[in-house]
Amino acid sequence: MTTKYAALLRGINVGGSRKVPMAQLRAVLGDLGHSDIATYLQSGNAVFSSADTDEHTLAAGIEAAIEKAFGFRVDTLVRGGPYLRAVADACPFPAASLEGKQLHVTFFSETVAPQRLASIDTAAHLPEEFRLGDRALYLYAPDGLGRSKLAAALSRPGLLKGVVATSRNWNTVVKLVEMTRD
Repeated sequence: MTTKYAALLRGINVGGSRKVPMAQLRAVLGDLGHSDIATYLQSGNAVFSSADTDEHTLAAGIEAAIEKAFGFRVDTLVRGGPYLRAVADACPFPAASLEGKQLHVTFFSETVAPQRLASIDTAAHLPEEFRLGDRALYLYAPDGLGRSKLAAALSRPGLLKGVVATSRNWNTVVKLVEMTRD
């Protein structure tokens, strides 16, 4: 029995550095024994099937294989299709009435307690808002992520120290849910 997973690679193919061509990423995943491999966009989204059920072990294997193939380490989160569907279903914002660029999900390597984000003055950033979910943070940024002062505050060094975090816009989240559906 296999499960469909999404591998979320952090910080690749941005600004001409840390290049990981998607065809080569698919080959790396195949060499690890995964099947049903597909990639989405150039920003580090891959879907695959595996009999392994431990997301941390899968992520560590992908990180090691990428480092061997490309010569640099890439933080990777692996999440199963049911988890991705649950994240989409739990969205606290009206996703259906928003543009994909206005809503983002930051996936975390572990649960982030609300106290870690308590220093953020949420009222000062309105109408932008965020909500915590299951190893995820939902960010509503009406003018997009690039102009978001709240996103900048959330990415301050030290705020999430020790936690791997990688963000995807809502369109990508929805696509990954579709791609990991069994």
